[in-house]
Amino acid sequence: MELVSDSQAVLDSKYSQISVEFNKKHGVLWSQLNQDEIPCFTMKLLKEAQHHQDAIENSGGQIWVNGEMHQIRYSVNSSLKPGIFSLGGQLSLFRDLIRAKNRDGLMLYGTECINMMFPRLNHYYLPITTIALVQGSALGGGFEGALANDVIVAEKGSQMGFPEILFNLFPGMGAYNLLSRKVGTAIAEKLILSGKIYAAEELHEMGVVDVLAEPGFGVQAVYEFVAKHERHGNGYRAVRQVSQACNPVTYEELMQVIRIWVDAALRLEERDLKIMDRFVRQQEKTFMSSEGKSREYLIA
Repeated sequence: MELVSDSQAVLDSKYSQISVEFNKKHGVLWSQLNQDEIPCFTMKLLKEAQHHQDAIENSGGQIWVNGEMHQIRYSVNSSLKPGIFSLGGQLSLFRDLIRAKNRDGLMLYGTECINMMFPRLNHYYLPITTIALVQGSALGGGFEGALANDVIVAEKGSQMGFPEILFNLFPGMGAYNLLSRKVGTAIAEKLILSGKIYAAEELHEMGVVDVLAEPGFGVQAVYEFVAKHERHGNGYRAVRQVSQACNPVTYEELMQVIRIWVDAALRLEERDLKIMDRFVRQQEKTFMSSEGKSREYLIA
């Protein structure tokens, strides 16, 4: 399927952390993480993602390609890093801010995460269906980022989970809010408190992953979902609006969780931070092992 690029705001070629492409035939906007550092939510990425999302919202969902106007009907988040969707929060920053007892720094980081997530939770206030394509590891905040979408498509062999409890913390950027609404509080607490990394197959059985794809066929699975969804798109979007009206996720609710997360982070002891140190080294190791590899997408 043809993917085209353009210089207008949504397809801004100046992005350094995100690769943006548009499939005009199906109205699918691909926003693919392509960081030049550890693939986690750095402040640099958060700012760039907010700029990109503001452009989508401000465009009214309309995008110009080669002088023609097209409607964005689907917004897909994915990653170009082989085997990695996102490793989550920037643990090295967390660790340093906690050791420095820097409450304001932790609040700023958490607020920036919510400012990135909230517009997507609300589909940029437009008739856009949001999709996460997970092809590899989505950990901590990376898993939360996937949960912020209407639909999670995951390739078999992908892994998702919340390891935060292992260093005596919890995922504070919406995990409980989003999971409890999707699969109930019991499963939400199980996923958050176990510290276990789950296979996509397990999460599909739980109802967390919506579409399970064969390895290497995630992109094809996205387009198959789009084709099926288009036949009943009006009804689907109406039901989504009802769901949001009946059980909304509010900005203040997310910010209250951030405040609880900051308080909990500042109570961590040195033994907890030493465990976090090991996770920082693991993030670095995972990033280094992914460098030099390439990913070929099957565009059906």
